[in-house]
Amino acid sequence: MNKYLSMSEDVKLGKNVKLSKFINLYGCAIGDDTKIGAFVEVQKKAEIGKSCKISSHTFICEGVTIEDRVFIGHNVTFINDKYPRATTIAGIPQSEDNWKVVPTKVEIGASIGSGTCILCGVTIGAGAIVGAGSVVTKDIPPYEIWAGNPARFLSKVEKK
Repeated sequence: MNKYLSMSEDVKLGKNVKLSKFINLYGCAIGDDTKIGAFVEVQKKAEIGKSCKISSHTFICEGVTIEDRVFIGHNVTFINDKYPRATTIAGIPQSEDNWKVVPTKVEIGASIGSGTCILCGVTIGAGAIVGAGSVVTKDIPPYEIWAGNPARFLSKVEKK
């Protein structure tokens, strides 16, 4: 076991998963032949499919589903709460009972550029490409290229 890997016993790893150093994994599932880069955190109830590449410094939170053959660039951040707060209105630190996870999905074969932030509740369609540095605030249809802040349609993906 890699001494620089923090992985809880409830993580489900597929066959031939490649894990770099300085990774936090807990309560998640990672499919066969997937590669996880350094300084990545994957939280409980997140799912990553087969043959994915998750680049370094990426944060995949609870409620995120990443299907097979997805590329995630460096420093991509997923969000799972529409209205994050540190405390309740009464000033008491929030617990899991005080907020609701809003699911996010990245469909098969999509690619997400480095430095992208993906807000919760969206679906990034199959084969779609999200440009580096984008902020995804709404669904991206399959086989389209989107970029910007907020991300907007640029063109269709050429199918080869």
